[in-house]
Amino acid sequence: MQSFYQYETHLHTSEASACGVSSGAEMAVAHKEKGYDGVIVTDHFFNGNTAVPRDLPWAERVERFCLGYRHCRETGEKIGLQVFFGWEYGYYGTEFLTYGLDEQWLLSHPDILSWPLDEYFRRVHADGGFITHAHPFRQASYIPEIRLFPDQVDAVEVINASHRDPLFNMQAREYAAEQGLPAVSGSDTHNATRLFGGGMQFDHRLNSIQDYIKAVRSGQGRLLGE
Repeated sequence: MQSFYQYETHLHTSEASACGVSSGAEMAVAHKEKGYDGVIVTDHFFNGNTAVPRDLPWAERVERFCLGYRHCRETGEKIGLQVFFGWEYGYYGTEFLTYGLDEQWLLSHPDILSWPLDEYFRRVHADGGFITHAHPFRQASYIPEIRLFPDQVDAVEVINASHRDPLFNMQAREYAAEQGLPAVSGSDTHNATRLFGGGMQFDHRLNSIQDYIKAVRSGQGRLLGE
């Protein structure tokens, strides 16, 4: 029996993220070889750096959005890697990792892109979703300003292992501690040949995305990439 289990929590694929370099299948193989037990695919949603054409019918957009996850999961099933579903929701450069909802939920909300941000938070939470503020203090050309939502997010990504400037993670850690929010780690991986070693380590196997949410809410897990 394993003594610990490692999970990547922030991962993009070339099928759905315009910045993604590697396919979902390639990501599955790379993470398995690196020693991960599971990954959460979090491709950029339609209001972020999406690879999905914006002029398609809603159902087709959602179908194509989920391809990277599907390909990752299919390969994961063959090689013994757990694969869970999520996405990275964008708000003018501020981004939120969203967990606990599925493809059917997206299909049922074709008006999601018209929602104000407060409504997005409310509806995600009403249906059992979980929101992590991704890299809240990152400085980049696509982020015009730092926006914080301590009363509306469930956790803070205090380690984004892809960051070259350690200050971004230091500020996120201080912020999470000040606000009493759970701290998590992720790699923000885009390329199967460049895995940054982030993610979460638990002393038990996660059998669903809800297990991940429960573990983070209760303060379980060790942050990888420190």
